[in-house]
Amino acid sequence: MDSGAYNRRDFLKLAGLGGVVLVSGCASAMRSSSGGENADFYFVQLSDCHWGFEGPAANPDAKGTLKKAVAAVNGMSRQPDFVMFTGDLTHTTDDPKERRRRMAEFRDIVAALEVRDVRFMPGEHDASLDNGKAFQEFFGRTHYTFDHKGVHFIVVDNVSDPTAAIGDEQLEWLRADLGIQPKDARIVVFTHRPLFDLYPQWDWATRDGARAIELLQTRDNVTVFYGHIHQEHHFMTGNVAHHSAKSLMFALPEARSQPKRLPVPWDANAPYKGLGFREIEAERAPVKYAVTELPVA
Repeated sequence: MDSGAYNRRDFLKLAGLGGVVLVSGCASAMRSSSGGENADFYFVQLSDCHWGFEGPAANPDAKGTLKKAVAAVNGMSRQPDFVMFTGDLTHTTDDPKERRRRMAEFRDIVAALEVRDVRFMPGEHDASLDNGKAFQEFFGRTHYTFDHKGVHFIVVDNVSDPTAAIGDEQLEWLRADLGIQPKDARIVVFTHRPLFDLYPQWDWATRDGARAIELLQTRDNVTVFYGHIHQEHHFMTGNVAHHSAKSLMFALPEARSQPKRLPVPWDANAPYKGLGFREIEAERAPVKYAVTELPVA
């Protein structure tokens, strides 16, 4: 791996970022910086920032972690093509004014990113209490698609509905979008909650996620990146791979490991334990993903 990738790893390790994804071509002829359709690129994924969270027992640096992450991304020797925030930008509050204040503060902090292409999607902490109204005021659509250098990205909203459903209308939108993609298209899906039933007792599921997975399985090369569970997890549903990102704010225990879903206590002897990032290298043809989880220093 080149020195630029090594530098990215060092910066991310220091910050405890949610994830870094490197999409690379399998042939040397495809490795170029020209920005063409087949050129290598990578993007940074941040998840579960929970701005507004107060919990010294879980993270005494709650007001500093996000800012450190922004500084780390800006300090990379090679800037990512884009940054993707996969939900729970802010911590939940019943007060609509406080919700907007937290979103404004989050927006102002991440505005310092030198990467101009920054994308957002909501988590349930951002959207479930008002069906995504405040989120849309600050960050735009809750579900959408975009294309980048030969990869089709789909952002699915499974949080704005307080029942943890995607909903018939959005599922039909997903069906129509997939219908115009070639069967072998390179597709990356972002969600906040897992689409499969990881542990419904802890809200680690999507009520109609099986319907979305059924649609995704009609295409050959689909990978899902999500957040919500604040830890590394890898799962296959048929030919679709699902990879969760660690949180930037606090870790959560493994499913079934304890009676209640409570943040993992902060360990002063191992700061940022449970927070981390991943690097994913992808070969274009055949499409393969090599996932490497790297701990926070």
